[in-house]
Amino acid sequence: MKTEVIQALEKQATHEFTAAQTYLAMSCWCEVEHYSGYASFFRMQAGEENAHANKLLAFLVERDVVPSIGAIPAPPATFESLLATAQTAYDLERANTAGIHSCYKTALAADDYATQVMLHWFISEQVEEEAWSDKIVAKTKLAACSGAITYLDRHIVKELTGGAS
Repeated sequence: MKTEVIQALEKQATHEFTAAQTYLAMSCWCEVEHYSGYASFFRMQAGEENAHANKLLAFLVERDVVPSIGAIPAPPATFESLLATAQTAYDLERANTAGIHSCYKTALAADDYATQVMLHWFISEQVEEEAWSDKIVAKTKLAACSGAITYLDRHIVKELTGGAS
């Protein structure tokens, strides 16, 4: 594998780990603020982001590369509001998409067909991730009163996953 492809995938794996830590911090904040539905959803997302990072690392290992895992910065511990957590999720997913697209462009320029094919899964996954991140921001904005927020919190996992919990 060409160095630039390896570095791009390592950078993306590190970003996925960073996103996982941020989702975990968001989950903890939501739990303390008594938004247990949001906390559950963000904890699920933390696991998903870790799985994404591990998928990238496993791919490198399969290609006989010992990956370099970058430092993970500490995530924020507090958030201004529930809407701020939703906006953070939105921003994380947009950054993930940009990173995956950057990896793909790098693999394309390097004529690395195996990496391009592997990244197709991530590109499709990001369509789903961006869709729910749009929805969480929109729904959280619409829940303008405490009753609506309580209802949304109780049903957020179902709302964003189509029924999975």
